[in-house]
Amino acid sequence: MYYSRGNYEAFARPLKPEGVDRKTAYIIGSGLAALAAAFYLVRDGQMKGENVHILEKEPLPGGACDGYHYENVGYVMRGGREMDNHFECMWDLYRSVPSIETEGISVLDEYYWLNKRDPNYSLMRATVNQGEDAQTEGKFGLSDKGAMEIMHLFFTPDEKLYDKRIDEVFSNEVLDSNFWMYWRTMFAFQNWHSALEMKLYIKRFIHHVGGLPDFRALRFTRYNQYESMVLPLIKYLESHNVQFHYGIKVINVEFDIQKDKKIAKRVITVCDGKEKNIDLTEDDLIFITNGGCVENSTIGDQEHPAPFNKESTEGGGWDMWRKIAAQDPSFGNPDKFCYDPERSNWMSATVTTLDDRIPPYVEKICKRDPFSGGVVTGGIVTAKDSSWLLSWTFNRQPQFREQAKNQLVGWIYGLFSDKEGDFVKKPMRECTGKEICMEWLYHMGVPESEIEELAENSANTVPCMMPYITAFFMPRAAGDRPDVVPKGSINFAFIGQFAETVRDTIFTTEYSIRTGMEAVYTLLNIDRGVPEVWGSTYDIRDLLDATVKIRDGQKITDMKLSLTQKVALKGVLKKLEGTDIEKLLREYHLI
Repeated sequence: MYYSRGNYEAFARPLKPEGVDRKTAYIIGSGLAALAAAFYLVRDGQMKGENVHILEKEPLPGGACDGYHYENVGYVMRGGREMDNHFECMWDLYRSVPSIETEGISVLDEYYWLNKRDPNYSLMRATVNQGEDAQTEGKFGLSDKGAMEIMHLFFTPDEKLYDKRIDEVFSNEVLDSNFWMYWRTMFAFQNWHSALEMKLYIKRFIHHVGGLPDFRALRFTRYNQYESMVLPLIKYLESHNVQFHYGIKVINVEFDIQKDKKIAKRVITVCDGKEKNIDLTEDDLIFITNGGCVENSTIGDQEHPAPFNKESTEGGGWDMWRKIAAQDPSFGNPDKFCYDPERSNWMSATVTTLDDRIPPYVEKICKRDPFSGGVVTGGIVTAKDSSWLLSWTFNRQPQFREQAKNQLVGWIYGLFSDKEGDFVKKPMRECTGKEICMEWLYHMGVPESEIEELAENSANTVPCMMPYITAFFMPRAAGDRPDVVPKGSINFAFIGQFAETVRDTIFTTEYSIRTGMEAVYTLLNIDRGVPEVWGSTYDIRDLLDATVKIRDGQKITDMKLSLTQKVALKGVLKKLEGTDIEKLLREYHLI
């Protein structure tokens, strides 16, 4: 497997891999990484669909990319996905997946047209004092010291950040700024999360730093991620006879570990309470989704909290990974990520408005008609003074195809599930759907005397607790995640958010799809390049642009410098006069 840039290979079709007709593939899980692996086996590996088997323990595919209406409970979206125009693997995939909305076009076509016609941006990023504008004015609010801390992290070698926390590299100059409020609520970072992941995120999305305050950098799907992303991909795979097996839990994969090669020999599964083995040969490929950010997640309802299931990881993806990791050091270290759910949880809730009383409050804050069919909030709105650090969003409506026209379906989440609410004097994790809605309505500016009645009769709210939703952000070191294809592997690969590819950044749809693509291309030796990650971190134009924007437009000559530093800067700028470097500095407003 190798990486490619440009469009020379982007539109090429690879030759059929040698020996693929005698091979069979088993894929553990049906999240986006697993579905991507199946896709690349079929499209580029040209494997017969009937030879591709997806083993899923749940009755539905999609993993964390869900969106479903539960009878007698309501609409549920556990999370939301934000896309970037430089998700190279993702768009490589979806250019070949037919739309299920419009005949004759691809999912990429409809996505591209939608976001060109209705571009995303926010008109209200944060509120205070029960729905008042927080007056962030699109500013990061960083001091020179805070900006230098971010710059220092950007240039720190990865190995110096192993097992370090964010609050070990950032002081309150960063952690008390608007920058950190934007960042942590958008990406769900916490102060105790990995400094290494923080650095990798800054580098990966340096070209979008200026779009953080108002979300101009983002693109969204038409409907929830299940109906817009997963369902078309499922239909594509089914049309190619890929075999989906539901209700099958994989509890272990056994390996033959030799000096120079490693071979997956057996898959241990449980179905209907009975253990069943799948014996593997070197021609049987196995793709393993290890770990899982939505393992142990639970939902409540309008009248019941979502239980915090943190007592055990037995029987799920974490337990399977532990059994696999025990067989060889190159298979990673799952307990680096799932050892403390107090450090990796947050809660979400899906709210459905039932009449016309709540939507005016939404419209007042987002400054758009939420029933227009276009962008509504344009990303999350954060209640900056919320004890739960509550954020909420309404994407384009309807969010579900079958949603009633007079209803809105939105998403709420809180980073601090253990903190007492500001109106509902309980931790978020102890609250029913109705109580979470009450807290949200309070921060929306609904009169306190009306809050409880509106939450009870004008909305249906379904809470969701996810103990391991940010497990991949826990501080880590090299080797804690297994390589997508470990050294010596003959017939197996790891895929998903807990597999390691140094080319991309976790907690993105792109990362899931990239691991699936890299796994298939490596094991089948497909002669076509995997798209390289967009190189903005090496583009001087993007670096200069981000440098100015992260300092809220201040020029380098505006920095507080000592007399010696001022003289030195003046001398440098004098030497640059009349050069292309001076032109660049002026073009990007550094001088």
